Parts: sequence; structure tokens; C-alpha cells
Amino acid sequence: MQELPDCFYEGNQPTLITPISPTPNHSLYLSNLDDHHFLRFSIKYLYLFQNSISSLTLKDSLSRVLVDYYPFAGRIRVSDDQSKLEVDCNGEGAVFAEAFMHITCQDFLQLSPKPNKSWRKLLFKVQSQTFLDIPPLVIQVTYLRCGGMILCTAINHCLSDGIGTSQFLHAWAHANTTQAHLPIQPFHSRHMLDPRNPPRVTHSHPGFTRTTTVDKHSTLDNDICKYLQSQPLAPTTLTFTPSLLLRLKKTCAPSLKCTTFEALAAHTWCSWAQSLELPLTMQVKLLFSINMRKRLIPELPQGYYGNGFVLACAESKVQDLVNGNIYHAVKSIQEAKEKITDDYVRSTIDLLEDKTVKTDVSCSLVISQWAKLGLEELDLGGGKPMHMGPLTSDIYCLFLPVAGNFDAIRVQMSLPEDVVKRLEYHMVKFVEEKDSEEEILA
Repeated sequence: MQELPDCFYEGNQPTLITPISPTPNHSLYLSNLDDHHFLRFSIKYLYLFQNSISSLTLKDSLSRVLVDYYPFAGRIRVSDDQSKLEVDCNGEGAVFAEAFMHITCQDFLQLSPKPNKSWRKLLFKVQSQTFLDIPPLVIQVTYLRCGGMILCTAINHCLSDGIGTSQFLHAWAHANTTQAHLPIQPFHSRHMLDPRNPPRVTHSHPGFTRTTTVDKHSTLDNDICKYLQSQPLAPTTLTFTPSLLLRLKKTCAPSLKCTTFEALAAHTWCSWAQSLELPLTMQVKLLFSINMRKRLIPELPQGYYGNGFVLACAESKVQDLVNGNIYHAVKSIQEAKEKITDDYVRSTIDLLEDKTVKTDVSCSLVISQWAKLGLEELDLGGGKPMHMGPLTSDIYCLFLPVAGNFDAIRVQMSLPEDVVKRLEYHMVKFVEEKDSEEEILA
């Protein structure tokens, strides 16, 4: 079975879950880090649980947690002066659908390494004209014939980043298992990230470009992203166990100490450049998210669930990435991370006051870090998930958690089929033992 069967919905689906008690009715300001165009999509999580929880229980706990996280029950709109997005905190409600699918948990686990378009059946599709018409929070619970369930959530990225979405989901789980107050109260205000007056762009920001400079006739030679999105794509998922990650880090030691993320990001970037067979003199970038909550002065408050990250940007010529050693790539990543200071973040916020500025993905690999956010620890009362990952696969790369193995990381992205085969080859090439190669590709 490659494709999932259809979902069966009973009665009037979906329903709107509103906060159980009155909530503030106002407009919530979104920062420049929240509302720029790169984030105008929903983060779509998929969870597989061996034990199901009744929809009545889930709806009740959701209505209670939406009292604290009331903006998720509101609606995104354009501000009166047309310059920004904001949240109309009107308590209209989150979308909640429940369905049944004639598969088992084991059936789904066999498919889990390679998401396909049929997975979209697992999340109710809200009929809408534009992105703004989709409610900030859409949930579907699909009950399986084995007694398990699949939970899919779509959370508007303009409201929340990965840390914030994890915080919200754990708050929902907390409300589902106890009547006690939340251990971490959400911090709603985004004004700590206001631009300066007047704006002062004090740093160079190679991860951004202006829309006025984009070449409409770009080709593979200068727009890898556009080329890839024009092709039929195939997903790949590669799992790196703790022992493999340690071996990868040792390829830089002892001359260069690095973190697990730095080593795996460098290895993925190098393998990506090799698999695309790019011109050696071409300049390419690696964009990756950096949590800046504790890098600001003062730090963002605990419970801040808005977008508290910026994209760091490493740059390199292809020839320096394909020489068989990740040392150069690791060094570039470390230098990019070191630049993320309070002043750099403030400069980024000020830069985004210019609405012609956009994230430059034309010749970039974008890595989003979902591992180490606690997403795989979500327990709604029936145990931790058997699988956690995205609903769909994209050309952007995700570092995903592995259920039951906190220190392992799955690397997932979609590329043209011939490129995928080369990527898998380069990603496992550093491994000498055959059984370890098979372990990665499993």
C-alpha cells in the first residue's frame, strides 16, 4: 500500500472549538519576524499514536487551552493601514475534524519514511480563497481500525515558530491530562520585537534579497529553487543514529570541535551540492534557523511563542563543498551562527520594514530544525507517539526527531528522483560498514 485510503467523516464536519470562557477581544500585533512573506504558511505536524483518545476529551481540553492561547481561536487579517498582518482575537474558534481510516498503525509506519500526496487526506482542507482565510489552527483526528489514531495539526507560522508550536501542543496535552494550571503561561505581546525608529540596518544580511532584483528569466544556473519546484519530486528520509552522528563529528576532530547540528548540517549541505552537480564556481547558501530568545538584550520572556528565530546564512563556492571534507562547511556554519547577536536581530527586524525584502532561497538549501524541540515527547494521555513528522515533504530540508530515540535525527527533503539517488549516495558515503549504510537508509 503506497497511497492512503480515503477518510470517512461522520455527521457535520468539521466543528469549531471555541474557548470555554470569555477571552480578550482585540487585535494582536505581529512582529516583522512574524509577518514576512517567507512564513505565510501553516506548519503541518503529523502524529501517530498507538492508543486513541476520544474526540470529546480532545475537544474539551482544546476549548480549555484556547482560553490561554486565545489568538489561535482568532483570525489573521491585514491591518487597517494595509502594511502588516495582525490577529483579530475574536474567539471564532479552531477547526476540528474527526474521521476514520481503514488502516492500522503498522500500515502507516511502513509508509512513514516517504510522505506522499495522499497523506493530505489526514488534514481537513479548509475551503479558502487566500492564505488569510484559513483559521490559524486546524486539527484533524483520524481513528484507525487497530485502535490507534493519527493527529494532524496545521498551525499558522505567522503566529508561532517551532518552539512556540511545541509549547502550545504540550499545553494542550497538559490540559488533556489534568485540570491544573499550565506550567508555562503563554506570553502574547510581540512589541519587544518592534523595529527601531528610525530603522537602522547595521549589518549585511546575505539571506535576504529585494524583490526588485529578482531575475524573472532565471534558470538552474542562478535559481536552483525555481528549477527544483518545476520538477516531479521524490521524498527521501535518512536516519542518523547517535553512533553515526558521533562518527560524522569525528571527521572534523581534533582540529575543529563542532556540535551535532553543525556536523549534520554541513554534511547535508555538501551532499546537496554534490547531488545537484552544480558548477564549481557557483556561490550557494545554507539558511538555517537560530533561536534568538536568549541572544536578545533583554531576553524574550519565558512562554514567548511567537517567531523567536532568525535565519543564519552560511555561504560558499560549490568547489569548497564537494572536496570530500566537511571542515570548510562546518566553519562557515559556525561563523554564521556567531553573527546572531542582539544587534544583528534588531538589524534584521529593521531590514524587514522594507516590504520589498524577501528571503533569498534562489541558490540556497534551507534547513529547519524540528529535532530537540520536544515534539516527539507529546503525550495526550495514551502514551508518546510511534511516529512524529511533517504531513508533507518539500525541497526544504527538515531535521526530524526519532520517536523513542532522543539522540537520533532523521533528515528529510524532496528532490527530483535522480537527484535523490545521488543525495542518498553522498549522505552515506562516509560510512564504511555496509550494515550502517543500510541502517541510514532504513
